[in-house]
Amino acid sequence: MRISLTAALAGFIFGFDTVVISGANLPIKELWHTSPWFHGFFIMSMALWGTVLGAIFGGIPTDKYGRKNVLIWIGILFSLSAVGTALAPDPYSFSFFRFIGGIGIGVSSVTAPTYISEISTPANRGRLVALYQFNIVFGILLAFLSNYLLKGVGGADDWRYMLGVLAIPAIIYSLLVVGIPESPRWLIAKKNKSSQAKQVLSKLGIVDVDAEVTTIVKSHQHEAATGHSKNLLDRKYRKVMWLAFLVAFFNQWSGINFILYYAPEILERAGLAAKDSLFNSIAIGGTNLIFTFLGLYLIDKLGRKTLLVIGSLGYIISLAAVAWCFADNASAGVLMTFLLLFIASHAIGQGAVIWVFIAEIFPNNVRALGQSFGASVHWVFAALITLITPVFLDGENGIFKDNPWPIFAFLAFMMALQLVWVLTKVPETKGVSLEVLEKQLVKQ
Repeated sequence: MRISLTAALAGFIFGFDTVVISGANLPIKELWHTSPWFHGFFIMSMALWGTVLGAIFGGIPTDKYGRKNVLIWIGILFSLSAVGTALAPDPYSFSFFRFIGGIGIGVSSVTAPTYISEISTPANRGRLVALYQFNIVFGILLAFLSNYLLKGVGGADDWRYMLGVLAIPAIIYSLLVVGIPESPRWLIAKKNKSSQAKQVLSKLGIVDVDAEVTTIVKSHQHEAATGHSKNLLDRKYRKVMWLAFLVAFFNQWSGINFILYYAPEILERAGLAAKDSLFNSIAIGGTNLIFTFLGLYLIDKLGRKTLLVIGSLGYIISLAAVAWCFADNASAGVLMTFLLLFIASHAIGQGAVIWVFIAEIFPNNVRALGQSFGASVHWVFAALITLITPVFLDGENGIFKDNPWPIFAFLAFMMALQLVWVLTKVPETKGVSLEVLEKQLVKQ
C-alpha cells in the first residue's frame, strides 16, 4: 500500500499541474493581451501538447529503463516546470515550461498506472491503481484551494505564486520515489531477473512468491511461444486497442477537462464574481475528491463496467441540465448544482475507471506501450478540446460567446453514445489476474 501510494503521488502533481492554470487563465489573458488562438494554443493547451508527447513516447523509456527510474524523472520535470512558469517573463518562455510539465504529466499517466498494476494483486488492483486517480483529484482540489488562497497575494503577479507552489510537492515526491522497488513483472519480462523479482514480491506481501514468479514466467514464455509481438498494430491486440481507444475517447468528450480548465470563466458567465467563481471551483474540486474516494471503494466491489454505467447516466442528466440552465438563464446556484452532479458522475465513473481499465487489459509484454496508446488518445482529445474552447467562448467572433448551451448539449449526446458502448462492448475485469485477462481479451 505504501509503495503504491508513493507511486500514485505522481497523480497528485499531475492533478495540481493540470488545473492550476485555471487560476492564471484570466490574469495572463489581461497581462499579455494575446489573441484567442494564441491563448488557447500557447497558454492553455501547451501543457496538454507536452502531455500528448509524453504519453505517446512514455512507454519506450518505461520499458527500457524501468518503471522506477522514469517515475523519478517525472518529479524532476514537474519541478522544472513549476519554477519556470512562475518566473516566466513572456508568453513564449511560459509556454515552454508548461510544455515541460506537460511531458511529465503524459509520462506519469503511462508509468504510474502501469507500475501500480504490476505490483498489486487481482483482489486489490482496482483500488490501488485508482489511488492514482484519487491523487489526481486531490491535487485538483488543492490547486483550486491554492488558487483561491493566493488570489491577490503579490498583486497582479498572484498567478506566479499559484504556479510556483507546485515545486514543493514535486520535490518531495522525487525524494520519496527513490525508495520504492522496481516492478517485479518488468524485472522478469524485460531483464530476466527472477531472483530480484522474488525479493520485491516478498516485500509486497505475496505469500507464495515462487508460485507467483512461475505464473509470470509462464505467461511471458507463452507470449513468446505464441508469437505475441510488441507491435500494438498486430491483429492479436485489436480488441484491447479498441477498448483503450474508446474509454479514453469518451473520457474527454464528457467535457471534464473543458470544465476543470475553464471552471472560473464558466461560473463568471453564470453571474458569479471572480473571487466567488474561484471559491466555487473549490466546491468542484471537493466533490471530485469525495466521489473519487467512493469510486475507489466501489471499483473492486461493483466492478469497472457497473461504475461506467452509473457515471454515464449521471453525465447525461447533468450535462443536459447544464445546457438547459444556460439556455433558460437559470440562476447560478441551480447551474452550480448540476455542475457538481457532473463532477460526481465523472469521479465515480470514468474518473475512477479509466487508468485502472487501460492498465489491466494489455498483456505484460506490451502493457507500457498499451498504456502509452490509451493515455495518448486521452491527451490528444484533451488538448484539442482545450485548444478550441477559447475560439468558441472568446473574442468578437466566438461561436458561443453569448451562451454556451450547445456545447453542453453536444457533450450530453456523446455520453449517451458512451452508455450504449459500455452496455454492449465493455467486459468486466474485476478480480481477474493480469495473466488470465490476457487469455480472455487477446486473440491467441
